[in-house]
Amino acid sequence: MKSVLLSRRDLDFLLYEWLQVEGLTKRDRFAEHSKETFDGVLDLCEQLAERYFAPHNKKSDANEPTFDGQRVTLIPEVKQAWDAFAAADLLAMGMDAEVGGAQLPATVAQAAFAWISAANLATSGYLMLTVANANLLAEFGTAEQIETFVKPMLAGRFSGTMALSETQAGSSLADITMRAEPQPDGSYRLFGSKMWISGAEHEMTDNIVNLVLAKIPGGPPGTKGISLFIVPKFLVGDDGAIGERNDVVLAGLNHKMGQRGITNTVLNFGDGTHRPGGADGAVGYLVGEPHRGITYMFRMMNEARLGVGMGAVALGYTGYLKSVQYARERPQGRPVTAKDPSTPQVPIIEHADVKRMLLAQKAYAEGALALALYCARLVDVSHSAESDGERDATALLLDILTPVAKSWPSQWCLEANSLAIQVHGGYGYTREYDVEQHYRDNRLNPIHEGTHGIQSLDLLGRKVTQRGGASLAALGEAIAGTVAAADSIRGEAAELAAALNGMWRRLVEVTSGMFASGDVEAAMANSVVYLEAFGHLVIAWMWLEQFVAAHSECGEFYDGKRQAARYFFRYELPRIAPQLDLLESLDRTTLEMSPDWF
Repeated sequence: MKSVLLSRRDLDFLLYEWLQVEGLTKRDRFAEHSKETFDGVLDLCEQLAERYFAPHNKKSDANEPTFDGQRVTLIPEVKQAWDAFAAADLLAMGMDAEVGGAQLPATVAQAAFAWISAANLATSGYLMLTVANANLLAEFGTAEQIETFVKPMLAGRFSGTMALSETQAGSSLADITMRAEPQPDGSYRLFGSKMWISGAEHEMTDNIVNLVLAKIPGGPPGTKGISLFIVPKFLVGDDGAIGERNDVVLAGLNHKMGQRGITNTVLNFGDGTHRPGGADGAVGYLVGEPHRGITYMFRMMNEARLGVGMGAVALGYTGYLKSVQYARERPQGRPVTAKDPSTPQVPIIEHADVKRMLLAQKAYAEGALALALYCARLVDVSHSAESDGERDATALLLDILTPVAKSWPSQWCLEANSLAIQVHGGYGYTREYDVEQHYRDNRLNPIHEGTHGIQSLDLLGRKVTQRGGASLAALGEAIAGTVAAADSIRGEAAELAAALNGMWRRLVEVTSGMFASGDVEAAMANSVVYLEAFGHLVIAWMWLEQFVAAHSECGEFYDGKRQAARYFFRYELPRIAPQLDLLESLDRTTLEMSPDWF
């Protein structure tokens, strides 16, 4: 029976037929691996997803974590899933061998972890944050910090979080007030509060490693004065033993519309509940150099942004598969040409409008999955680059695609979930069926790790213009390569290529005009429109890539790929044209709206 979590056939196509991940094993970094290794990890994660994660998805949604003022209680299945994943040594599957990792390509690790996210996004969140935390410390932490905190996280004994936001600051990190007082022994004492911190309180692991942004008194103003600290729930002795409780306490749990199985916390640091060593403040350890916290944290934030995007993909994908299954099994109505009401009903998958909704979901979910894995492969090439030029070119392309890889799936795979509910009809919004939960769970992702507005400002305000437009040029070169490959095939592939190339040239022209106008305020006012147009163009590129990879193959799978590409180019790509017209006009409607008029 086919899985309704993800399609292994599609993963195999994307990994082996399109992205050619086997070729990565020719690089020194991945030389110890093979297709057998990759398949084994994919198989294992699918099995763990089906056995340990999917069965409690609805239960953890209905029985969210509780806090009695002293401790947080989770349903036991969450820890069972954590333990099973950790016991399989999968927390370290993509990390360097030097810290005990398996050094798998990120492309394979992300594809494998997508099974876990599709099965239970909330429980997978504990894992994703821990891995991202460990990756940051492995890159910027000291040897002692790696030994004390990273290795226990990779073993599953500790878990990790990222603590950025504060109530009064939200996404404006320049306005955080958490302070870190230096101590004679080289440590720091932290005082303040953090809000919306996922996974920061539970009793699944021996310790929780919080990565906390704070300001050292006397530092530069704004983000240039932010430093990064390790603030563990429990102090750790020189021998690795768990010591005193640190002064990090849970002030309360936030109650969310979705992803209810992962704790979402308000944390107080240094409020005097616990006094480690008899002194005030939460004990923290500086990561790297003072006042470079934002630079370091972007390592984790960018990884988390790609992770949020993949989580959105996984939810959109599983909702799509479940709505396909339902549409095959649900008889209702007759063809529009059937005049005899006594003829048998047909499965709703025979109706054109249901096909439209399923095709849209397929185009969104499979297109977004392609982008997520493409970005993961860029990470692999960067980590194993054979020249500085290759590393630089890859970094430029990954930079400009990251805000798209986070935001586009968060918007359009959410739309796929909405369509999955619609396909189910009245059953779709009942709690007996999974698709209503998938929608609620996915609705958090347009906010997680930076809203669409933040991603759009990053894309248009930084990535498009950085280094004289080098990232935009790198993307243009990549798209041109796909267009050339499609042109060489001729026929329909060349027609799709012409449509993509024409829209890309128009986008570049509009982008240049927006900045040449000198009206930066008007240009940035519509940055979200730019992000949406840019994202749709990128996904069209992903579909042309898949069309080229599948063009000479026979069979229903490849027919479905080609039809989804046609759908995206005929129904979705044309959305961009009026958006580009609006951007070109430097429309000031939103800027000129007075707050008093609302």
